[in-house]
Amino acid sequence: MTDALLPNGIKATRGETNPFRKGCNPFAQTGRSKLQNKRATLNQQIIKQMRMRAGAENLLKATSNNKVKEMVLLELSYVNSNLQLLMGQLEGLNSSVEVYQSTQETANIPLIALGLKETKEVDFSSPFKDFILEHYSEDGNCFDEEIADLMDLRQACRTPSRNEAGVELLAKYFSHLPLMESRFFSPTRMTGIFFTWYDSFTGVPVCQQNLSLEKASNLFNMAALYTQIATRSNRQTIVGLKEAISSFQKAAGILNQLKETFTHTPSYDMSPAMLSMLIRMMLAQAQECLFEKMALPGIPNQFLSLLKMAQEAAKVSEIYDHVHQSMIQTPVKDNVPLFWSTMSQVKTNHYRSMAHYFVASALLDHQLGPSDDEDQQEKTLSQVYDRLPEGRSPLDILKKKEERERIGKAHIRRAIRGHEEALRIYGLCYHLNKLEILQDILKASHQRSLNKYTDHESEEEFCDYMEAPDIISKTENKAEMEVPAATKGPLSVFSAKQRWTAPRTICLRPEDRDLGFTLKGESPVQVVSLDPLCPAAAEGLKEGDFIVAVGDTDCKWMSVSDLMRLLKDVNEEGIDIKVVSMMDNNPPMPTKSATFCGNLPKTYSMICLAYDDDDKNPKSRKVSKKSSFISWGLKNRLKSASTLSLPTADQSGTLPWNKPCPTFPSSSSYNDSVLY
Repeated sequence: MTDALLPNGIKATRGETNPFRKGCNPFAQTGRSKLQNKRATLNQQIIKQMRMRAGAENLLKATSNNKVKEMVLLELSYVNSNLQLLMGQLEGLNSSVEVYQSTQETANIPLIALGLKETKEVDFSSPFKDFILEHYSEDGNCFDEEIADLMDLRQACRTPSRNEAGVELLAKYFSHLPLMESRFFSPTRMTGIFFTWYDSFTGVPVCQQNLSLEKASNLFNMAALYTQIATRSNRQTIVGLKEAISSFQKAAGILNQLKETFTHTPSYDMSPAMLSMLIRMMLAQAQECLFEKMALPGIPNQFLSLLKMAQEAAKVSEIYDHVHQSMIQTPVKDNVPLFWSTMSQVKTNHYRSMAHYFVASALLDHQLGPSDDEDQQEKTLSQVYDRLPEGRSPLDILKKKEERERIGKAHIRRAIRGHEEALRIYGLCYHLNKLEILQDILKASHQRSLNKYTDHESEEEFCDYMEAPDIISKTENKAEMEVPAATKGPLSVFSAKQRWTAPRTICLRPEDRDLGFTLKGESPVQVVSLDPLCPAAAEGLKEGDFIVAVGDTDCKWMSVSDLMRLLKDVNEEGIDIKVVSMMDNNPPMPTKSATFCGNLPKTYSMICLAYDDDDKNPKSRKVSKKSSFISWGLKNRLKSASTLSLPTADQSGTLPWNKPCPTFPSSSSYNDSVLY
């Protein structure tokens, strides 16, 4: 099912512009939109039942009438039953993976995508206008259009398209949140704006007045959208597999960023334990796609190639086993859909069986010939096993036909048992039984192993109880978390609490293979022990600088070891690096003039005293008044307070806040001098 819009009876009138800013039409009857609408309806029903349960429990505590207690207990039993049914329906929605799969998928095991978190609409109009009038002493009605555009942007983020444009939409709104926080969310005054988000697994609502929940939920939806892009990719092509791999890795990177940044989010689907499990699952699916990418052109029927693919399949099985183990741990197991844990268990057995099948094919279908590289085959086979059966060596297995066939048959028997176990587990889950393509793949793999065993079966094997040894997992391409490109670096350093110089370019030229400094710290890496006489110091490198780029490679997230690998091969021509220096976090405040109105002191922060250092005559000082406090311009976004920045859409759009406007002092005290 794709995002193509199906007929819905809604037609735009002539001259009417599309009211849905870059998001999907919420009235479009696509499979994914129907799923989200069902999720929203279930969330409302769950809220209703939870309120009824809370009222019944309060009544039970307050009453002393036994008859009333009996009636309340009966009602509680009904309410709890309804909640269980609603939770089951929500689990069914989370198990509906077929909606997110590519329409071209005909021979691949389905992948799991995350559903978007649902939220309520938020009205910024009245609170922002009141704050503008009270804090900035300006008429909030002058900003009706800008506030309406902000609300439209948030509304569009509830229905993002399933492509890069949808990710950019979410990232654009996310980049506005720090600006909103610095302008309108004062630590000493509550705005009265409540952000409500629903748990994607339990449907339980979470409500907060600060922007932390809004930021975290937006990040979660960005990761969820990447998983939907990955599952939609056509995995019958190399390009589609590359897109799926990259999307799953980006989803894992965003979830990890969410885990490290928002550690006390009250929503259970964003708890550290749940996020850790989701990160493992995304990396496991990325590793599965990497395996499919290697197998797509065809696996050569050669001894070394088969052993290599066996270890790759064993790696996928091992990662899925770790995912399953994290899913069955408390407290995660109470809210993870049974479909997910069953699917991970099926894939663990399936890919382990494939690994044994590949080793069996290598041993049974190939013999050591005079033209083969005996040393290479012995070395490769020894790396496949952690331990061999007692009294056997890799060279004995290669040279002795009987031993070779005996161990090969042991592997094929283990492969058959693994496929049978995968089919058995598949039959235990109701939602998994709906995936006929998965059943066809499992049965085909099982039949292939049976055919291989039949081709080499003999009557003398009834008393052979040899167990095939385990296969060591190994991969040449490990799936790793990928951080989206335009981030600002680790939040512990690149946060609103720190102020930085602009990046400086330094050309590094080694002298006797020595760069003249050492590095320390995690990401970002810091320059220490700088030799003041080295060429880098002459170029302008300072003690304590942070390296943010080497050549064209962004290094904000790199560790010392990763950065050293980039710098170890620097030749005499040198290489350019970019560094930043930390500035004073407590700059002097701009001078403010104060006046009295009605015997009450009032400070006008838009009135700034322009002071000329060369003019010593106080009478020549002039007072210049800013034309407006409020600036919605994104051109100063990188200068404003920001706790996080992800890829943003093109800033040359038509939003009113993209128009050049005069800047103004932020409500955060330290930002004043930065914006001026």
